[in-house]
Amino acid sequence: MGIPAPTYAKPGLTEREITVLEVWLDCDSKTDVAARLHIALGTVNTHLTRIRGKYTRVGRPAPTKAALVARALQDGIVTLDDL
Repeated sequence: MGIPAPTYAKPGLTEREITVLEVWLDCDSKTDVAARLHIALGTVNTHLTRIRGKYTRVGRPAPTKAALVARALQDGIVTLDDL
């Protein structure tokens, strides 16, 4: 029978926020994210602030990059192979 998989409240990220999150998890710096996506560093920061806010609102805070990795794994945005 097994243990049922946990369910998590979804933060309701937009497609663009998911893209920024995926690239952020693949890069060493926000500057790299900005360069890869051809957007301003401030825009990267705004997206990450909104992403963190959405996770906080559903009771799943992600104040660090490591916490964002955990949330992205939990939500199926990335897999371990992606990291």
